[in-house]
Amino acid sequence: MATIVNTTEEEPMLAVVRFTAELAWADAGADVAEPEVTRLCVEAQQHILAARWLDMASLMLASADLLLQSTRLPDKDKDLECILAIICNLVTKARSQDEALQIAELICAKLTHQPQDKPALRLKVIGFVTMLCFHCMRPTQGSLFSLYNLLGSPYAKAFVYKKALDLAAAGKAADCIIPTFKNIDSFISDWGIGKVEQRDLFLAAARILKDQKGMNKEYFNFLNKYLATFDGSADDADAIGDAKEEAVAAIIEFVKSSDLYQCDLLNMPAVAQLEKDEKYQLVYELLKIFLTQRLDSYLEFQSANSALLKGYGLVHEDCITKMRLMSLLDLSSRCAGEIPYHAIIDALKINDDEVEYWIVKAISCKILDCKVDQLNQVIIVSRHTERIFGMPQWQSLRSKLGVWRGNIASAINTIQANKVTDDGSQGIQGLMIR
Repeated sequence: MATIVNTTEEEPMLAVVRFTAELAWADAGADVAEPEVTRLCVEAQQHILAARWLDMASLMLASADLLLQSTRLPDKDKDLECILAIICNLVTKARSQDEALQIAELICAKLTHQPQDKPALRLKVIGFVTMLCFHCMRPTQGSLFSLYNLLGSPYAKAFVYKKALDLAAAGKAADCIIPTFKNIDSFISDWGIGKVEQRDLFLAAARILKDQKGMNKEYFNFLNKYLATFDGSADDADAIGDAKEEAVAAIIEFVKSSDLYQCDLLNMPAVAQLEKDEKYQLVYELLKIFLTQRLDSYLEFQSANSALLKGYGLVHEDCITKMRLMSLLDLSSRCAGEIPYHAIIDALKINDDEVEYWIVKAISCKILDCKVDQLNQVIIVSRHTERIFGMPQWQSLRSKLGVWRGNIASAINTIQANKVTDDGSQGIQGLMIR
């Protein structure tokens, strides 16, 4: 937590009020300025003596716009950071968590009012440079205070973080907030916020990531997190319809990606609703093809819906490539450990001499582990990625783990039995020697 170090004889809050008042009335002349500065300082003193910290925050923040727009500050960014940090420190003086939250709301409202003006500085004051350093277990660099870290209430922390997301999005300062996304699950656990609040958070993060280059996988992951918050319960009945566009976006991202070969979208209520939606029914069908069918089904779909695919920015050749790999995974899931070459040729629609190329490609994508038996024209599969990992896959895994545990137990029993036998033999030999 940041600590105010008073380097003057005057109370830091009163010094800020005096400084901003003098700045505000600088052009009015001494006769007008001095009474106004005195009036504001007296009002501030009254708030301090009466411990009216919410009123004090309102008084100090009234000049925040002037500070942000002023050209009179000699070192504007540092002066602003220091002044706003002193204002943020008011939350530590609040007599209750509710009052602290009200002060935080006032500060956030002021800092997010004109997000395009110095968004990085505004985010810094809100505290996410500090928060990022804190969670990475490194000392804070730059920011004197962190509104986030000054707050004691988990709910207030969540509120401030959401405001920071909104500010980063509106101010086009995504680089300042994206590094914190890797800790978002930890944040949510600490805050203890509900499903609706989590949903809003995931959606805000997804929208920030949407237009960031090289972050397609992160964008998909946050869309996935958002959609997973809809469990199909009655509580979601009114809100689930609003998730259709994000459901479509997640499907398109999955189909486009050359790194994703498994997802749980098909079983999510927010995605399943598209199956009966007149506008998005075909998009759901496309997802179903990629997760449950083979290349021939995709080719049939493409021939009837080529305009739809182009409209979503899908490249037919790229879809064929991915669908061939998906078809190879489907073969792997249905075989008894061996896949004949002719089955691969038929499913992937390729020539005889291309089989090993696609096997190598699947291995390089880390979705298949196998050995190639060229003599018998088969591949021997030791591991493959399941396109959908649902209840049947969990049951299969449970069964395999059961067999594994049984094998380990048998091996241990055998070792122990052999040890007993060896110990007995050595004892008999000792008796014979005597």
